[in-house]
Amino acid sequence: MELNRNFQRLAPSYLFSGVGRKVAAFAEKHPDVELTRLGIGDVTLPLASPVVQALHRAADEMARPETFRGYGPEQGYPFARRAVRDQYARRGVLVEEEEIFLSDGAKSDLGGWMDLFGPDNVARVPDPGYPVYGDISLMAGHPVRFVQGTRENGFLPGPDGQDGDIIYLCSPGNPTGAVYTRAQLTAWVEYALERGAVILFDAAYEAFIRDDTLPRSIFEIEGARRCAVEIGSLSKSAGFTGLRFGYTVVPRQLECRGVRLRDLWLRRQSTKYNGVPYPVQRAAQAALSDAGRAACMQAVAYYRANAQTLRRALKGTGVFCCGGENSPYVWMQCPGGMDSWQFFDYLLERARIVGTPGAGFGPGGEGYFRLTGFGDKEATCAAAQRLRDAVLAAG
Repeated sequence: MELNRNFQRLAPSYLFSGVGRKVAAFAEKHPDVELTRLGIGDVTLPLASPVVQALHRAADEMARPETFRGYGPEQGYPFARRAVRDQYARRGVLVEEEEIFLSDGAKSDLGGWMDLFGPDNVARVPDPGYPVYGDISLMAGHPVRFVQGTRENGFLPGPDGQDGDIIYLCSPGNPTGAVYTRAQLTAWVEYALERGAVILFDAAYEAFIRDDTLPRSIFEIEGARRCAVEIGSLSKSAGFTGLRFGYTVVPRQLECRGVRLRDLWLRRQSTKYNGVPYPVQRAAQAALSDAGRAACMQAVAYYRANAQTLRRALKGTGVFCCGGENSPYVWMQCPGGMDSWQFFDYLLERARIVGTPGAGFGPGGEGYFRLTGFGDKEATCAAAQRLRDAVLAAG
């Protein structure tokens, strides 16, 4: 019996387990102290009313013989795919229904794409970035080369002249909250077209972009339909972290060595994936309707306002930060020369705030720290003042 030796290339997954251990130890030592958790990447507000109503109706349908549903279409029900298509159309981006594939979330789709690429293809992974990008590439045997996000480039790395076959881009970024401009995305599209590379564009946080000059989709960029796949999710935009609904758009024009990747993705999904449950697809349809979108955007605005509160608290402290304006994440420099785990301990002890050490998002994240707006408004406002005081005290 042989195991997949590529798993041995993975670093131990200690980030959130390490956070959990430290928080548990603090809580045991200080049982009466209430912590404000600004490291959470999960939503906290309940589902919007139109979504809940759609879930109830779909559940009732499953209880009646005449409306019961069994296996659904491989790509998803037409009504849900049309809802995704129409959402793009509202933003002036035209995608075809047949180019849309529904799934249980962005992580599943990102991992699935590794089945389509040979192991010798070089993966370009943003550093700092979502750890899944590097891990799924290593699991599939791909050489991984980081593309560096730094304070100097606003944590928005561009093409650096090195070779790459699979390019991961996320905008707004996790963990940095930074958003690519049209010019910056155009540079990546031109790079991919020149080298015959494929961009896997993670648009999980596009709903948080409020600046209309910033692109929400890679397909707003000319030529992107010939080199890019876009992966979206309702986890943060509609609170579906517990329901699970995502989608991937694979343009018909996207080819590799004369083979349409849409056809390969359809073959892969129909073989390895069973689809999104019918009630969840009805819930997604409701979330993407005009009424549902309006209700869901209230939650998005709530989280974004929390992030803006945290960013304002850091103004004038002398530490660099980005994100928080078009994103639920604030990415800040650790004060006083602390590394990211030292600052975690310091903030926990001094300000009773739990955040996420930047080192967990790659080597380039050392010395930085992620805070999120996915918490309670009043608790976030109170924590923002404690955060400011702690940063100023750290010098």
